[in-house]
Amino acid sequence: MKIKSIYKFILLLSVPLLLQSCFVAKNYARPEVETENLYRTDNLPQDSVSMADVSWRDLFNDEQLRSHIQEGLENNIDIRIALQNVMAAEAYLKQGKAGYYPTLSGTASFTRTKNSRNSQFGSFFTSALEQYELSGALSWEADVWGKIRSNKRAFGAAYLQSVTAHQAVKTELIANIASTYYQLMALDKQLEVAKQTLEARKNSLETTIALKDAGQVTEVAVKQTEAQVHTTEIIVIELENNIKLLENAFSMLLGEAPQKIQRGNLDNQTIDTELSTGVPYLLLANRPDVMQAEYSLINAFELTNVAKSSLYPSLSLSASGGFQSLEFDNWLDASSLFSTLVGSLTQPIFNGRRLRTQVEVAKAQQEQALLSYKQALLTAGREVSDALYTYEAETQKMEARSKELEAYSTAEDYSEELLNNGLANYLEVLTARQNALNSELNYVDTQYAQLSAIVELYRALGGGWK
Repeated sequence: MKIKSIYKFILLLSVPLLLQSCFVAKNYARPEVETENLYRTDNLPQDSVSMADVSWRDLFNDEQLRSHIQEGLENNIDIRIALQNVMAAEAYLKQGKAGYYPTLSGTASFTRTKNSRNSQFGSFFTSALEQYELSGALSWEADVWGKIRSNKRAFGAAYLQSVTAHQAVKTELIANIASTYYQLMALDKQLEVAKQTLEARKNSLETTIALKDAGQVTEVAVKQTEAQVHTTEIIVIELENNIKLLENAFSMLLGEAPQKIQRGNLDNQTIDTELSTGVPYLLLANRPDVMQAEYSLINAFELTNVAKSSLYPSLSLSASGGFQSLEFDNWLDASSLFSTLVGSLTQPIFNGRRLRTQVEVAKAQQEQALLSYKQALLTAGREVSDALYTYEAETQKMEARSKELEAYSTAEDYSEELLNNGLANYLEVLTARQNALNSELNYVDTQYAQLSAIVELYRALGGGWK
């Protein structure tokens, strides 16, 4: 009898192993997506090289900016939260890999039962019954239809999804730190311009008062000049406040309390890396958010496999054994040994349509993930196109702004000279001064916008996380 039991046990173990090739679960294949014309590059050649492959340490020449980025990557709260998500996903991944292993549990128990005299067995067993047990239980489910395999792959995709999410946060953080750093320096330069203008207008006010005393201008000119002084004072106050607010926001990016930010000079900022976009297909491997969307699709695909496999029979083996005795003295005796071996094949029949609903929901979620993947790719292509055209426009504006500033500065000098010689209307002088100030402030804005466009192109191509 024991030999027959062993043969039956071996047969039950062999059946699931022979059925391992009968998977109903499908293998994931990347869906066909259009990448050839994903973004527009009118003036830049498309080749196999992308500036996204350049490390941020090599892209930015400013040593203080590199130091701030390194600090942000170490201390930023969003980065640390994303890292914890990776650790949680890694724990689930380990759980998925353990799905092939059997489960084992151990039990030690003491049971004391006393029947009532009026119960079924109370008249036969009047005294209390005591039982001691020390046992172990082992169970294992054969992965006949690939459910465990698909579940493991789903956990793997979820883990990689968390990794790429972490990379996406890094890319966004580096771009935000660089852009905010350049913006701070732009505000510094505008503040410098505004303070110089304020000092010049205070001197002009003294000159206007002298001209009024000489009878060359009226009190109206004095008051208009005084108003321009106060207008410039307001600009200085606003710029100083904006700098403080932006420093506070920059400190948050670094994961620190608000503080003064050490920085360089805007005129010394250069980015020498060639603006190469590479072929659009590279976005599939460079953009963390696109990769994250695809891993989400893989996860949904594998969970659909899991839902489908739940419709099929499950084959499981379970065994239990140990020591069981009514007396403590012979509890761990050979005569107290017991064992149980069970092989079962379970097919769901009626379950309130729960399994069929799970399959339909899984398919819908898989389709949603596919659409999100395509949307992420289209968004990436649009962002690259936007960054390219913005950079091109700001580069053209820089040349025009430079000529505009030169013309307005010359007009301001000429009007001042003509006024001093009584040959110009004072309104013309005021207009020339205001135009010169606005032009210089706008020139600084364009300087910042050009640098920011390069940073945005770097981010849009997926640079920063490597």
